[in-house]
Amino acid sequence: MLLTFLSTVLITGASRGIGRATAKAFANSGWDLLLISRSKDDLESLINEIDNKNIKVFYQSIDLSNPKEISKGIVELMNNGLVPTVLINNAGVAWTGDLLSMPHEKWEWIMQMNITSIFQVCSEVVPLMRRKGGLVINVSSHASRNVFPQWGAYCVSKAALASFTKCLAEEERMNLIRACTLTLGSVNSSLWDSETVGMQFDRDSMLSVDQVAFELLHLANQPINQIIEDVTLMPSSGAF
Repeated sequence: MLLTFLSTVLITGASRGIGRATAKAFANSGWDLLLISRSKDDLESLINEIDNKNIKVFYQSIDLSNPKEISKGIVELMNNGLVPTVLINNAGVAWTGDLLSMPHEKWEWIMQMNITSIFQVCSEVVPLMRRKGGLVINVSSHASRNVFPQWGAYCVSKAALASFTKCLAEEERMNLIRACTLTLGSVNSSLWDSETVGMQFDRDSMLSVDQVAFELLHLANQPINQIIEDVTLMPSSGAF
């Protein structure tokens, strides 16, 4: 199988919100796309909306909350011959409620989605990227640095992700793999519509998904001899 390394991005959580906007932004800039989401239908509708017909687009439906699906799904996705030069771990979830009243299965779910699945995706993809070097961008939250009542598990998972990113960057430096975080404040995305988030805020004052996609594209376009280790993007009106 011939492997291709030219300007290819792999995006998780690609079918909605930030991931969807990011896929479109990269497509408009001429990047080939490798897309992962749980919903095959949403992925197919996204592909139909992409205007640039001169790029290659491959997708795989993978439920990242199921650790047994990830390795097999990644292998199938990579069978097309493309190898990402940039990996964007965007998929994530939230749950609101008292920390110690949280059902154990919800704790395991949020940790699987927000940190363990990223470890699993990196374990499959990064070894392939080492041949030419590349960049891993992990989409994080200012909850990694701050404590918010009712968001305890989310805060813990994002703090773990920030640490994971630093460890990955240090270990993979010799392999020409860079790793960084995009740390976000509140974004007007589909996260707020999920059944596990029981809070409402003024979404008009939040960042837009297009603003986040623009910043991800900016990070991806950094030359290989430099790294922006973390960008914090916040709404000018404050945290919420």
